[in-house]
Amino acid sequence: MIKNPLRPQQIIDEEIKWNKTQTISSKTDASGTILYMNDTFETVSEYNKIELIGEPHSIIRHPDMPKVVFKVLWDNLKNKNNFHAIVKNLTRTGRYYWVITDFTIDKDEKGNVTGYTGRRKAVPNSVIEKIKPLYETLLNIEKVKGEAASELYFDAYLKEEIGKNYDDFVVDLFTEESLKMEKQQQIDANPKLEENGKGKIKKGLNWFFFGDFL
Repeated sequence: MIKNPLRPQQIIDEEIKWNKTQTISSKTDASGTILYMNDTFETVSEYNKIELIGEPHSIIRHPDMPKVVFKVLWDNLKNKNNFHAIVKNLTRTGRYYWVITDFTIDKDEKGNVTGYTGRRKAVPNSVIEKIKPLYETLLNIEKVKGEAASELYFDAYLKEEIGKNYDDFVVDLFTEESLKMEKQQQIDANPKLEENGKGKIKKGLNWFFFGDFL
């Protein structure tokens, strides 16, 4: 396998600093080739548009991510299901950033899939702390026993311990932790809200991707 020269030569265990109120956006064709990226994508990934246009989106895949997560993602997209995933991405200098991605499917007038649009936002640290051990287990199984064994465990884990599919698990975990964080921010700004048990909290993913979060 030929190593992509655009990939970093070494991995650095350091999170890149970026404006986490912004949305990272990109478009790919049906095969995952990058067609478009916004300025935030360019800034956070540390790649410029000239470098990434025409490259596979997997170029920013971090080696800490288990392959089974992307298999589930692509299986759903190919079945024309919109999908969400929590992903650790790799920057041009070998650093990382965690995001939740909201994938939507682009279609032509006849309903044929022409590509995918991904919008990404930062996730609360509490989400990372809860999903990271699962990803580490999946990755270790993958390294020792292969991708098939990792997928078997992933399916069993979601069924036995979570009781949800991956998409629902991700959305519920992200929403729950984000609402907790927003509520705490409101209380920190106005302690009387805690005393009165008040505080207006927005719900769902749409408010996060299309509304004000922080």
